[in-house]
Amino acid sequence: MRIAILGATSQIAKDLIVSFSVGDARQLHLFARRTDEVSKWLAGVGLTGRYPANDFSEFAKQDFDAVINFVGVGNPAQAVAMGNSIFDVTLRFDQLVLDYLQTHPTCRYLFLSSGAAYGSSFNEPAKRDTPAIVPINNLAPHEWYGVAKLLAECRHRAYPELAIVDIRVFNYFSRTQDINARFLITDMLRAIRDKTVLRTSPDYIVRDFLHPSDFYQLVSSLLAAPATNTAVDCYSRAPIDKLSLLAAMQENFGLQYETADAAVIVNATGNKPHYYSLNTRAADFGYQPTLTSLEGLILESKQALSPLMLKAY
Repeated sequence: MRIAILGATSQIAKDLIVSFSVGDARQLHLFARRTDEVSKWLAGVGLTGRYPANDFSEFAKQDFDAVINFVGVGNPAQAVAMGNSIFDVTLRFDQLVLDYLQTHPTCRYLFLSSGAAYGSSFNEPAKRDTPAIVPINNLAPHEWYGVAKLLAECRHRAYPELAIVDIRVFNYFSRTQDINARFLITDMLRAIRDKTVLRTSPDYIVRDFLHPSDFYQLVSSLLAAPATNTAVDCYSRAPIDKLSLLAAMQENFGLQYETADAAVIVNATGNKPHYYSLNTRAADFGYQPTLTSLEGLILESKQALSPLMLKAY
């Protein structure tokens, strides 16, 4: 199987490429705006010459069995900085693939969507019958990212004859995560590395962190299953609440923290108390997660902190 990876500079794309490189015969072709960055990264992970990397102008000239579109932002601070251009960027690269499918109708398309496509409340976790809620008469900037993903999913459902699966990512963490990104988990890692006290809000929140190995399993399951047009939510074996995560990071890594109402946090897509999904549609494709959120976080944090602790001294 020949697979095109669009947006090969993204963290989650890089993790998937590495997963594919271990005992997987599928041929990858990487596409990005910054091909020099991709080539440098391939060399750094020992994959020089393994996969070709080109800019997007070369995409339509190739024949692929599947396309995985990672183009977008994976950092809440970046989402805020990107502003309303998120609509144009999402549409541009999504349309690039949709146009490709018109001349390659048997090609599969996996689109990296987001749990934010459901809306911005999440007072309870998403389920199979959860509707997307868009405050159309009072749309706030923090909702643009989710609406851009929702619009893409609506376009995809309008082509039922094409094999398009939208993968809604809620929370994802790996050892390759940018330590300077403004996520709760990276805030924790910086505090551990710098031996500082983490100031965080006392809000009760629940999150479900997907591990790279389970994301690879999900993608592989979707590629192997009969072609269809649908959407699936990402999930681990079990989510985790914020207080339990703080306690676990304290126990395993000595995290020092205190709760404070004035703590500065970045809510690029809104405040979501229960930002995870109970929609297990992915199981219909053979997906069975192997790790809980906590297991994945501890495993990856140990690897992420090792080089960081060395650099700190």
